[in-house]
Amino acid sequence: MLDSLQRLPPDTILGLAAVCRADPNPDKVDLTVGIYMDEAGVCPVFEAVKRAQQDLIHDEVSKAYIPPAGDEAFNHGMRTLLLGDGSAALADNRVGNIQTPGGCGALRIGAEIIQAAKPGTKVWVSAPTWPVHIPLLGSVGLQFETYRYYDPVNHSVNFDGMVEDLKNAKAGEVVLLHGCCHNPCGADLSLQQWQTIADMAQQQGFIPFVDIAYQGLGDGLERDAAGLRILVDRLPEVIVAASCSKNMGLYRERTGNVLFICKDAGNAEALVSQGLVAARRVYSMPPAHGAIIAGRVLQDATLNALWQKELGEMCGRINGLRTALVSKLNASTGRDFNFIEKEKGMFSFLGLSAEQAVRLREEHAVYMLDSSRINVAGVNAANIDYLAGAVAQVV
Repeated sequence: MLDSLQRLPPDTILGLAAVCRADPNPDKVDLTVGIYMDEAGVCPVFEAVKRAQQDLIHDEVSKAYIPPAGDEAFNHGMRTLLLGDGSAALADNRVGNIQTPGGCGALRIGAEIIQAAKPGTKVWVSAPTWPVHIPLLGSVGLQFETYRYYDPVNHSVNFDGMVEDLKNAKAGEVVLLHGCCHNPCGADLSLQQWQTIADMAQQQGFIPFVDIAYQGLGDGLERDAAGLRILVDRLPEVIVAASCSKNMGLYRERTGNVLFICKDAGNAEALVSQGLVAARRVYSMPPAHGAIIAGRVLQDATLNALWQKELGEMCGRINGLRTALVSKLNASTGRDFNFIEKEKGMFSFLGLSAEQAVRLREEHAVYMLDSSRINVAGVNAANIDYLAGAVAQVV
């Protein structure tokens, strides 16, 4: 039976990263996978995370399962981090959440709940979006429609096109939104535009599903969550998928959370029960290590302050890299790359053709996706001049 299965190609992004790793060129530049890298090209461990982990190792006396909903300190901390101390939804107890294996697990459990509530629900997805969104959500049977989002000519959000398309979203349908630091384009909605989306959701009855994987890497923890909070404050139903991979560096620990903002406390309890049943059939029990660490960082005042300081420095470095990259590219190419500085988070499109991206790989060992999406955090002082010069050669 098994010999009937054919070999499948590797994931586009991960496969390209593997080719880069195998490239012997000492000048190679890896701008592929969305992982934060420091100046040395290393994905660092937060000092706050190290301390929490050391404490956990010292204190831990059992490796028994944690509760199915996950670590409660982590769940409580994520509710507050995402929705804010003054959230009316939290005060009214109309928020339920469970720990998941990373942001991907949160997206999957959210999809399971949507499918259980209304099989075959249509989900509106931005063009472009993270490539794994559709496989993750579609694997449970959801259907898809796209809405215009990024304007590659003007390098900005095509908000008029987005609104025009979402006018067709009907009551009970779902609109998938990037909470901040849009992956892959880095172009984010303004607060006024978030208000417009909230208006449309109120009037049309569609349900926002917010994927917020980069909180803290755009404009800081509070400002990056402002759009999400507008929706939660104004709407009866919102689903949120959150990740600690980026803002705590817990990539390999698979630490995520799914939140259900509901009409009332009873409905929130029902959604948690549905989420737990879905989790049981998908992955059974949640992983403990990363969530306990994150819970300690979120709940301990000293660790939390240290983490926020480190995260702020990381955010500042990314924004500084954007400024430096604009300066280098403008000078080397004679073209206008100022749009990169206006975008947020780890990703941007350079606006190059697929042919130019291939030339960069083959002629200069500069690795980016064919769409010219780059991981800005892969740039550093040692490679920025080489990168700018290579781009100048292909444009």
